[in-house]
Amino acid sequence: MEKTVAQKLEALLKLQHIDSTIDEIKKVRGDLPDEVQDLEDEIAGYETRIEKFEETIKELEREISDAKNAKKESEKLIQKYKEQQMNVKNNREYDALSKEIESEELEIILCDKRIKEYKERIEHKKQDIEEVKEILEDRRKDLAGKQAELDQIMSESNDEEDKLLKEREKQSKNIEDRLFTSYEKIRKNSSNGLAVVIVKRDACGGCFNIVPPQRQVDIKERKKIIVCEHCGRILADVEEVVVVEEEKPKKRTRSTKSKAKSKSKSKS
Repeated sequence: MEKTVAQKLEALLKLQHIDSTIDEIKKVRGDLPDEVQDLEDEIAGYETRIEKFEETIKELEREISDAKNAKKESEKLIQKYKEQQMNVKNNREYDALSKEIESEELEIILCDKRIKEYKERIEHKKQDIEEVKEILEDRRKDLAGKQAELDQIMSESNDEEDKLLKEREKQSKNIEDRLFTSYEKIRKNSSNGLAVVIVKRDACGGCFNIVPPQRQVDIKERKKIIVCEHCGRILADVEEVVVVEEEKPKKRTRSTKSKAKSKSKSKS
């Protein structure tokens, strides 16, 4: 059965009330959820940085191992060339072996230089790791404090929020898809989360711009869905203004006046 416009607006108002209550619960949490998420992201970043430093250290240790092996190989070759020099037949062969020995000695010097350089880089990386670990420890302490604070607030409001979310799901089913999509879009673009409002004191309850009298009449009739021409929010109703008449002071009767006069005479 097709729902009337009035029923649609009533359903939207109920949904808005539920969403506004959920917003209030989240507002109590403040920026804590974002702060916790930021700290978790920051900690993850520091952990990744430490992992990269450790990978670099492992790579440098492999380079040191390769340099040491190359140095040993050069030492073996030098020993071999020196032994060959003992059995050369002419100066030309002796000089050729001497050059080979010089080349391997130079390789040993280069290996020692590389090993020293790699060890220095490892020490720097280890210092970097220690510095990052100190920062990481501080951030973890901050996270523990923030998380405990958030958990406390969450424990106080989780049950209520879960109940409201179930009500929201149930209420959203009472609203046609097209209208619900529009509601969600307006709410998303709204700074205060209000998509459905009523006219209060002749103004939109969302942006507070004046709503013309004739438009208010149309809103009251609830024959069609009307949106605020300034902010695009759905105007669901008009608040009834109750006029309270001031009580007029009673006129003093002649007998009252005579009593007042007699009191003043008795006092004198």
